[in-house]
Amino acid sequence: MVIKKTKLSIIMPVYNEKDTLLKILKKVELVDIGDIEKEIIIIDDYSNDGTTQLLKTIKKHKVYFHSENKGKGAAIKLGLKKATGDLIIIQDADLEYDPNDYKKLIQPIIQKKFKVVYGSRFLKNSKNSSKGNIKYYFGNKMLSFFTSILYFNKITDMETCYKVFDVKLIKSIKLNADKFDFEPEITSKILKRRIKILEMPVSYNPRKVNEGKKIKIKDGFAALFTLIKYRFMD
Repeated sequence: MVIKKTKLSIIMPVYNEKDTLLKILKKVELVDIGDIEKEIIIIDDYSNDGTTQLLKTIKKHKVYFHSENKGKGAAIKLGLKKATGDLIIIQDADLEYDPNDYKKLIQPIIQKKFKVVYGSRFLKNSKNSSKGNIKYYFGNKMLSFFTSILYFNKITDMETCYKVFDVKLIKSIKLNADKFDFEPEITSKILKRRIKILEMPVSYNPRKVNEGKKIKIKDGFAALFTLIKYRFMD
């Protein structure tokens, strides 16, 4: 009898990351997650800095290309359609997060104790090298606060990149967001199902706007609107 190995699908949305792409990809390839198979799925969101040409040289992973710039949420949705793993994790193509955190983040789901795990940058034991841009820091804290109030669940880092899901759960949720509002939409819809989100501390090394940070203040207002909208709508 052949025992099927557990597989982790790593969805990597990419937009204009030619300077960091190969570095983070190598980190993901080398990270030790024990006897878990890795599937790396890269979605290029119509980059214009040479990232697309770089990705066309990669043959050993699943790589897909948008024909126009659609947004991070649209890239993740395509990744979810292509994923064949038992677990899903989102990995940004910059170097802000450390894939060495994978192993601890996936364990609660493998052990069937939780269906969703978020890697929080703001828990006590998180290795956060700095708060980065102060407006992003307080913007995220505000959004996490409103999430906790609206959905009666304490969340310290709603906007974290490191979200891990049981594949059956995430594929059962209809997602509409195409932009950065993916984060509040998925969080809202999970909490409305009364599914507990486990938060665990992760390492974080924030980059600045001049280093390629793409989230803008308007994305924060869109996230707040999304949190409120899905509190009262499906």
